[in-house]
Amino acid sequence: MHGIGNDYVYVDCFDQAVADPAELAKVISDRHFGVGGDGLILIMPSTVGDVRMRMFNADGSESQMCGNGVRCVAKYAYDHGRARVNPIRVETLGGLRTIQLAMGADGLVAAATVDMGEPILEPAKIPVKLLGNKAVAATLNVDGRSFAMTCVSMGNPHAVIFVDDLSTIDLAQIGPMIENHPLFPQRINAHFVQVHEPRRVTMVTWERGSGITLACGTGASAVCVAGVLTAKTARTIEAQLPGGKLTLEWRQADNHVYMTGPATEVFHGELTL
Repeated sequence: MHGIGNDYVYVDCFDQAVADPAELAKVISDRHFGVGGDGLILIMPSTVGDVRMRMFNADGSESQMCGNGVRCVAKYAYDHGRARVNPIRVETLGGLRTIQLAMGADGLVAAATVDMGEPILEPAKIPVKLLGNKAVAATLNVDGRSFAMTCVSMGNPHAVIFVDDLSTIDLAQIGPMIENHPLFPQRINAHFVQVHEPRRVTMVTWERGSGITLACGTGASAVCVAGVLTAKTARTIEAQLPGGKLTLEWRQADNHVYMTGPATEVFHGELTL
């Protein structure tokens, strides 16, 4: 399944077990020798929500949350009868997420709005090795260049950098340098953003443990927050990612970020290990 091109292989663990998901993630994500994807996501029973999600990057590392992935987990759980409720609550390492499902003409889930929760802005909790209560427009020196970055956690850590022209960024070169920069003890997801107008931005992503991806839902949520904190965007934005568009809202009423986007099932099958 994929959310605007952010693709993962999903395993239904209601009636089967994955003994070593970290190792399986590396095998199954390989686009030449495996199935191919940005990582592996397990769909599991939950004691606190309707369904539980575990998410592993292509390098085998486990992440707390995936905004595009959690929409697909909700779609699978509803469409395949694992949790026939709407809204649906998905347990993640980043906390419980409530997702409102939107149905297509075929009666299957076509899109979803995810309550991404409150953004975490304290540097120590993101984590990023900076002083103060927030890391807004903080200086990041990398590859001989200096950037103003804003750091946000949406259950996983993000560094958002606004630039005038995305074409000046060699993401393949600078992405891994930012991900593994000493400022970030748990590494970080890096996003470069060009603002076209207060409600419309374009962004590209270097995802921690996976590299360049077509979309990042938690990252787009972080961009929405960073845009408000730096007075560059409105509280509701449309984010254009390489794989498609997401709508984000950092709602004043409850301080939560809401993300709306599609979820698409591509195929199902078996992998011979």
